[in-house]
Amino acid sequence: MKRAVYPGTFDPITKGHLDLIERGLRIFDEIIIAVAPSSKKKPLFDLNERIALIEEAIRGYKNVSVEAFDCLLVDYVKQKGAVAIIRGLRAVSDFEYELQMALMNRRLSHGVETVFMMPSEEYSFLSSTMVKEVASLCGSVRDFVPEHVERALKKKFQG
Repeated sequence: MKRAVYPGTFDPITKGHLDLIERGLRIFDEIIIAVAPSSKKKPLFDLNERIALIEEAIRGYKNVSVEAFDCLLVDYVKQKGAVAIIRGLRAVSDFEYELQMALMNRRLSHGVETVFMMPSEEYSFLSSTMVKEVASLCGSVRDFVPEHVERALKKKFQG
């Protein structure tokens, strides 16, 4: 069984993330969504809220699970018996950072590969940051996130 880890802050999970999960399942037998606490980014949703939003979003997927991690990513990947890290590349601007991370991870653990996946064209511009900005200005994010995430965003910004 080939297992992959899809790490990130997922603040919040978007349809772009779900697109990569669906397509990742064509390559891997199992995907673990690894949610980073990410205190540096000051997330809108706390860790437990993000996990709950992801759990709801992946409810219909077989062989996809979600959990928090707070250690070196390659150590987490090895603990989970995974063979790869999934990373999304939306634009050239993502590539430089992701390449550096992949090379560092390879240097730290030769047995862990990084698989770069491009999102479907309809999500190639999408980021959680953009979704939060649109939602904070009362714009519709219906096309970008699952319905329950849209409701959670409205609640955060109206409350």
